[in-house]
Amino acid sequence: MQRLLSHRPTARSVRASLRSSLRTSPAVLRADLTASLVVFLVAVPLCVGVAVASGVPAELGLVTGIVGGLLTGLLPGSSLQVSGPAAGLTVLVFEAVREYGLGALGALVLAAGVLQLAMGALRLGRWFRAISVAVVQGMLAGIGLVLVAGQVYAMADAKAPGNGPANLAGLPRLVADVLSSPAALSAAGVGLGTIAVLVLWPRWERGARVLPGPLVAVAGAVLAVWLLDLPVARVQVHGLLAAIQPPGAGDFAHLVQFGTLGTVLAFTLIASAESLFSAAAVDRLHRGPRTHYDRELMAQGAGNAVCGLLGALPMTAVIVRSSANVRAGARTKLSRVLHGVWLLLFAAAFPAALGVVPLAALAGVLVHAGWKLLPLRELVPLWREHRGEAVVLSVTAVAIVATNMFEGVLLGLLTAVAKAAWETSHVHLEVCEGEDGLRVRAVGNATFLRLPKLLDQLSALPEDRPVELDLSGLRHLDHACGLALATWAESRRPESAAAPEPSGVPAGREAAGESSGVTRSAE
Repeated sequence: MQRLLSHRPTARSVRASLRSSLRTSPAVLRADLTASLVVFLVAVPLCVGVAVASGVPAELGLVTGIVGGLLTGLLPGSSLQVSGPAAGLTVLVFEAVREYGLGALGALVLAAGVLQLAMGALRLGRWFRAISVAVVQGMLAGIGLVLVAGQVYAMADAKAPGNGPANLAGLPRLVADVLSSPAALSAAGVGLGTIAVLVLWPRWERGARVLPGPLVAVAGAVLAVWLLDLPVARVQVHGLLAAIQPPGAGDFAHLVQFGTLGTVLAFTLIASAESLFSAAAVDRLHRGPRTHYDRELMAQGAGNAVCGLLGALPMTAVIVRSSANVRAGARTKLSRVLHGVWLLLFAAAFPAALGVVPLAALAGVLVHAGWKLLPLRELVPLWREHRGEAVVLSVTAVAIVATNMFEGVLLGLLTAVAKAAWETSHVHLEVCEGEDGLRVRAVGNATFLRLPKLLDQLSALPEDRPVELDLSGLRHLDHACGLALATWAESRRPESAAAPEPSGVPAGREAAGESSGVTRSAE
């Protein structure tokens, strides 16, 4: 309990965090202000899209985004990471709402937030620091592919078929539908025009220093749609207060069910993993303060607890918004707090202001952001110099597209572990001529992964020469290799030779590789 209290964010720590964010130079404030507007533009379609895909009112996605900015954005942990509703939990939320009802969603999210707070207090977040760089790059690439494949449909005011593989398979049909529909063609033109501005605007360095490309691109799209009176879809928000439904006593009763506990645990683990994996990725995108994983986990837990009390969607740190925040030039956590302010003001007080923004333009911003997450230039050099890392990157990216972020990253981590085990299990044989025959010294790490190659090398030794196998150069010898080497040494022993107990080796250790004819130094 004392540890929990020592890690719990207090009102004093929140006020100190806000004061430190405000005590910055005008240049830093200007950078954070423009970055917050960029993140706001990126967050709107994500919040609304995740909510709709989860089977809940669109306003609940905005509520989660607002809490992620105003509350989690103020708490210590990560300085530039932005939180909100994430696509990785869409399927789980949809199934939970369908089975237990919309009212029970708040109770589930609240319970998950409490578990995250406990995990952070127990210092479990630091275990997520051991993440392979290739896995992080693969995570960014996979999310970029999923983002591009999904938002291409939104650029044409069309509905995406569903998951990553379905979205990719449906692209030819989407192209045919766009070419046959004037309305879809207009929306696609708006989206492509937005992407063109995003690509060309940074080349004008003077203008890019004043206004970020996404702001110019979206403003230009709004102006073009208004002047040409194009029939394209726009952002629709009706009201936040009516959508907020705190869970009641009956909703909390679901928590005692076995199936509900599994859903809560899934929310907790997936949200925590996505947030901390994203934190590792964001830390590699900037040179500012590094993430304190335990505090970040508690900040996410506090945000999810509040989202649960409001009956909103679960929250994670979102790499798309976070990378947009870093690339837009954010310096402090003030940018993510302000993005929550803009979400609150425009969605609650001025919903009509969002109604002029075409969804195709916002989708164009996301397609451009997703494309920049793909390490296209680094992949070929990585394949030439570190082929194993390239394999881990590719496996992670493809797995995320085929499944979801959590399962994809998990498969990527397993691939990285397998690669590390293979690369560290190097072993070679040193053959020396002796007076009585050959002396073969094994050096390195002898594991079952290298056993076939090791036995092939031993089998290639001359059959008519006595061989003494020395294992003193091995740093590691697992049971499989020890048994195989002992068996090989036994087969090479002359039939007339006696089998005395090896010197200094206890009885019964022959199976471990220390039989007659096999020597190993004491460790």
